[in-house]
Order: sequence, then C-alpha cells, then structure tokens
Amino acid sequence: MHLNLKNPLLFFDLETTGLVVSSDRIVEISALKVMPNGDEEVKTRRLNPTIPISPEATAIHHITNEDVADCPTFKDVAKSLAHWIEGCDIAGFNAIKFDIPILAEEFLRAGVNVDFRRRKIVDVQNIFHKMEQRTLIAAYKFYCNKELSNAHSAEADTYATYEVLKSQLDRYSDLKNDISFLSDFSSINRNVDYAGRFVFNDLDEPVVNFGKHKGKKLVEVLKEEPSYYRWMMDGDFSLDTKRILTELRLSM
Repeated sequence: MHLNLKNPLLFFDLETTGLVVSSDRIVEISALKVMPNGDEEVKTRRLNPTIPISPEATAIHHITNEDVADCPTFKDVAKSLAHWIEGCDIAGFNAIKFDIPILAEEFLRAGVNVDFRRRKIVDVQNIFHKMEQRTLIAAYKFYCNKELSNAHSAEADTYATYEVLKSQLDRYSDLKNDISFLSDFSSINRNVDYAGRFVFNDLDEPVVNFGKHKGKKLVEVLKEEPSYYRWMMDGDFSLDTKRILTELRLSM
C-alpha cells in the first residue's frame, strides 16, 4: 500500500529516561520521513539527556548512561531537527499520549518553536486499538506476519509502525488512504495541550480533563477558584500545559 500523501509524513519513535512527560528526557530518536512520491529518509540519533536514565528505562531499551555520555544534547540538535521536520504531518505509535508531548517539551526547553497542533497526527496505536486491541509487537505480527525481534529500539519500532499503518490500510476497506481521515480516526480526545490535561468539548471550549474539576469548563474553574492557576503553575505539569493555561488566563 502506497500512502496517499499531500505532505511528507514523519514517523518517529523515542526512547527516554522514563515516562514522565514534564521531567523525563529523550535518549534516542528515530524519524522516518516518507515523501508524497514514496521516497524515504531516516535519521536516528542518540542524545545525552543531561539527567540519569532510570534503571527501569534501561531495562526496556538497553541504553545506559555511559552509552550517551558523549552524545549531543537535544538542545544541540533542536534547530536542525525542527528544520528537517518542517511541513511534515506526524505519525507514531502512542504518539498522541507520549511521544509528541515529550518531544514538544524538549523543543520548549531548547527555545525552539515547533507547533505540532498545526500538523495532521496519525496515531497508529489508536487505529490498532480501535480495530484489534493489541501492542506494537502483536500489531507487527498480526498485520505484517513478522516478528519484531528488536523491539524498543527506536529505529526498529519506527519502521514497524510505518509497515503496520500500510498493512492496516490494506486490511480495512473502511480506512481511507488519506492523512486527514487517519488523523481524525486515530484521535481519542481533542487535546488543548499535548498532555491532554485540557480537552475541547463539543462547543470547542477548553475543559479540564483530570482531577476534581474534570469535565468543567476551564474558564469557569479559573473564575470560581483563582488559586487553581497558581497551583498548576507550581505543580509538576508540562511546560506546554502551563503555557496553554497562561494564554487562556490572559485572554480572560
């Protein structure tokens, strides 16, 4: 199945120091750019996260602190990476919940402006879960009839995600070979921030998506409980979430 693309489609996968979007860092990134004519270009790079890699993370991706000690930091490559992915739509496996939020945090820390909200985002995991309810290893076996022998290597996972999406299009006649359709189909919520702390309701109003105020309009929460803003700004929330919250508060 040749993907029907209007823009280049960037498949990417991250290996990180842990699973906390607001504080963990990238130790390896692999990105596969698929052009509308079918040409492919892949870039894979390990990075010095500047913080220790958790033992739990190393147990999964097998990258140690020593492996990345002499690697460039994300800030060193941020501008060139932003330039390379400019104009691309985005695809990944669990990208909406994890990979995009943590990549966005790294760009913010580096002072490089990359707005993924302007891109079409295809989350192959969400398509898979809506259709079959499995993991990437099982998806690769199910759709491609191949064993993912090097799972949790960023490049292997990136290529597997690309192959799974093409196989999903071959298998399901009701999936359109169109990035706008796949982006809409693979989304779960319409997130206001990358981490999904706030989501849009049916009227396109930001709504709190966690905690005691879940389901309430964010504007109403800020009016009724002014201390809520300071609580979030002082809390362990992502830089992007805090930026969105501040922009909304200023607009009030």
